[in-house]
Amino acid sequence: MTTTNDKNIATILHLSALTQYIIPFGSYIFPIVIWSSKKGESEFIDYNGKQVLNFQLSIFIYSVVLFLIAIPIFIYTIFQNIPFDACFNNHDFVINNLKTGHLTGAVIIAIAAVLLFIFIKIAEFVLIINAAVKASNGEEYKYPLSIPFFK
Repeated sequence: MTTTNDKNIATILHLSALTQYIIPFGSYIFPIVIWSSKKGESEFIDYNGKQVLNFQLSIFIYSVVLFLIAIPIFIYTIFQNIPFDACFNNHDFVINNLKTGHLTGAVIIAIAAVLLFIFIKIAEFVLIINAAVKASNGEEYKYPLSIPFFK
């Protein structure tokens, strides 16, 4: 049986992950602080804290992988398609050689990685709100595609 206090703390645990939009690494700092200080009081809080941290760490890993795919491809494509002797004209940077005809399969993969990252961030926001609502109702919620770092 979960108390109202446990439900409220679990809801705050989930919503504290949204602090990433205000404070860098807030999605890790605040859930860790809340979870570590309250995990001994209730199994419900302990479960929800683990779920929040597992999900945030999973999103971080997915984001790093997508950036490791996209950024080098974009940098390589820019340096490959722009001749540096024609770049500077009267101290102005001119991009005349960057055309859509230069798009390769790798660039399309990089664009797909960026779009997937945007989709993941939108899904993250929606899933955090959904988990907070479930926690406020006293239901246990497991985030989809979450890697179980904490069991």
